[in-house]
Amino acid sequence: MIIRKKQEDEEYIGENKMGTQPVVPLLISMALPPMSSMFMQYTYNFVDCMFVSWISEDALTAVSLAFPITTLILSISIGLGVGTNALIARRLGGKDQDGANNIVSHSLILSSILGIILTIIALFIVKPFFSAFTDNATIYQLGLDYTYIVVFMVFGNMVHISIQKMIQATGNMISPMLFQMAGVVLNFVLDPILIFGWFGMPAMGVKGAAIATVLGYFFSMILAFYVLIFTKQKVRIKTKGFHLEWKIFREIIIIGLPSLVMNALGGFMVVFSNIFLASYSMTAVAFFGIYFKIQQLITMTVNGLIQGCMPVMAYNYGAHNKPRLMETFKAGLSIAIIMMGAGTVILWTFPGNALGLFRASHEMLEFGIPALRIMSSSFILAAFGFMFASFFQATERVYYSMIINLLRQLVLLMPSMWLLSRMMGISGIWWSFLVAELVTTIVCIVLFIQSEIRGPGIRFEEEYLADDLLDQFFEDKGTNEGGEYIR
Repeated sequence: MIIRKKQEDEEYIGENKMGTQPVVPLLISMALPPMSSMFMQYTYNFVDCMFVSWISEDALTAVSLAFPITTLILSISIGLGVGTNALIARRLGGKDQDGANNIVSHSLILSSILGIILTIIALFIVKPFFSAFTDNATIYQLGLDYTYIVVFMVFGNMVHISIQKMIQATGNMISPMLFQMAGVVLNFVLDPILIFGWFGMPAMGVKGAAIATVLGYFFSMILAFYVLIFTKQKVRIKTKGFHLEWKIFREIIIIGLPSLVMNALGGFMVVFSNIFLASYSMTAVAFFGIYFKIQQLITMTVNGLIQGCMPVMAYNYGAHNKPRLMETFKAGLSIAIIMMGAGTVILWTFPGNALGLFRASHEMLEFGIPALRIMSSSFILAAFGFMFASFFQATERVYYSMIINLLRQLVLLMPSMWLLSRMMGISGIWWSFLVAELVTTIVCIVLFIQSEIRGPGIRFEEEYLADDLLDQFFEDKGTNEGGEYIR
């Protein structure tokens, strides 16, 4: 048996910027690209929603009802991307270049096949889905017009996110951000042209919004292929000697499943919320669509911060550097609170202006302004949920992370929404978000304290004590040239 000296941990820490650079500048440098990427990713729905709202409130309601479908599709894409990213990083870390290229080829095949299958499934469920939420013939038809087109973005979305995560796994965060940004810009330019018929184009309404979204995703996919194939990257598509390995497909799916589930929770939350809101009015459903897109822009940008914090926390956890791990967690939490707090201040100060972007009716403004203020009050509490969940994930307690996300968006929220809406009417739905985040924050603190006391925890001192005992046991056995004890 070979046992390494604990001093190796200290030497290894010094070899990587995640163990040496000042924490705050390090986090900013690592978080800015994924923050920009996440912001761009969720700008698609925000821009579509904004321009569609200029058509009519019915059009806005139709697109809002379609949002859970697009969210679920995006969740599957991100899940496959996360699985691809992790496997490529592992192969590269193990100096297995051929294995990394093999993952690239398998991921492209898997994302392409799933993109086609999900498009077909989505086309079959569109009608029953909209029938379940509205009996308004106009909203129903507008929903079909939009969704029957927008589901064709699935293929482009799947493949471009897969390539994005492949390239990010090599440490290149800039190229994925740029080709994603290009798709968003194209979507932003085409939306008003196709919706309102500018520059001699026919006015296509919600169909134009859907076409702009599809073209944006396919443009990103084409650029992603160009970057992967025609520019110098650390991974390539493997063709020579390639053969399908079903276990790789399975590994990609299994590794990405937790991320898929966590991202899909937002879509399910919107579905359940719409069920409650539809009993009041379709205007309430349209308003919640606006709120959720604003909230997603803020929270998913913070999610980019989390993506920057996660590897630093995981690195220092693995390197047994608890002080730096906790410093990273505290710095990340502070930044998240500032960002979410800024979102709260903006929506508290300018709720009418925010809704004005979407041409909100007088009825919507009447209940929407206080609703925005109530729900945005939960943002700072949500920052605790985000950071504690990422901390637990980085320190090998994924089940705690899943508990927190389930509590925030489902387990606590839905019962609170049912109970408070019965007690307070529609305003009870808005207050339920604040209640769910408050209780989740308390649970986060309890889980953190419990994990530190009981484990699996981060018991660095005990680990080093065990190393000292082993030092004594093997003191006469000698070491090899690498400084390793040999039994």
